[in-house]
Formats: sequence, structure tokens, C-alpha cells
Amino acid sequence: MASPTPAETGTASAGPDGKGAEAKGSGGSGRFDGIGLVAEPVFLMARAASLGSADANRALAGLGLKVRGYSALAVVCSGRKPTQRELSEFLVMLPSRVVAILDELERRGLVQRTADPRDRRSNVIVPTEAGLELYARAKEAVDAATEESLGDLTPKERQELARLLTKAAF
Repeated sequence: MASPTPAETGTASAGPDGKGAEAKGSGGSGRFDGIGLVAEPVFLMARAASLGSADANRALAGLGLKVRGYSALAVVCSGRKPTQRELSEFLVMLPSRVVAILDELERRGLVQRTADPRDRRSNVIVPTEAGLELYARAKEAVDAATEESLGDLTPKERQELARLLTKAAF
């Protein structure tokens, strides 16, 4: 009889990429195969999001960004001139968290708060040239992380996943 794998015994250690044997690609469930949680969509979405965010955070680290800051910068660089409230609602983040992220992006010279022409009591967030340049580099890093996260999926499966997640999220 074969010895149990580290994933089966729960003794897996991190590999050279910093991921443990429980990470995607190894099945991820090991000794937890068969429990109901691994079939629950909310758990699976959360697990996939955690793995994808970890990949993206590693890719963004050299640029001084994390997924949440990247997400805010991406919306700001879209040309839509969002308000802080709109960013909070779209990114499903607490307003205080959005303020902290924008404060950091503004401190780094990546975004500016300007008066909203629709409502002078409110500010819109616009990118600076440095913000647009960093976003372009960050987008490339996130695309590479996405390739790592979803590398086991075919292009057709990726399109279907994106379609289903869009349907669930919006």
C-alpha cells in the first residue's frame, strides 16, 4: 500500500513558489475530499478568489500595489471619473478602505481628487500620467498572474468562467 501524500496527511509544506501542496493544481482538497464544503459554490468562489488574489499580489508587489489598490487604479484609469462613493460601491469595499487606498495612490502621485462637475460637493478621482503608466505595467503583471491562476483552463473554459462570474457578480 502506498504511503499517503502530504496533502492527504495535512503535512504539506510550502514549495519553492511559496504555495503549499493544498494550492490549485494538486486537487487542493486532499484529506478533505468528500466533505460537502468542496461542492458549495460560495466556498469555491472564495477559494478561487483567494488563490487568484495571492497570485496577483505577488505579481504586483514589485510595483508597490496589491489587488485592491490595483482595482481602484484600474477603475480610475478607465476614464469614467468615479467618485469615492462609486468606487466603494463598484469594488464592494468599505468607504473608509477606499479612502485609505486613494490616499496612498494620491500620496504616490498616481491619482488626483478633483471637483465633480456634476456635484461640486463631491470629488471625482482622475489618474495622473504616472498613474496611467503604472496601471499599464500593473495590468501586464495581473494578466501574467491570471495566466498562472487559470493556466489549467482552456480558453473556452476561461470565457465561460468569466461569463458565469459576471452573471453572479452583477
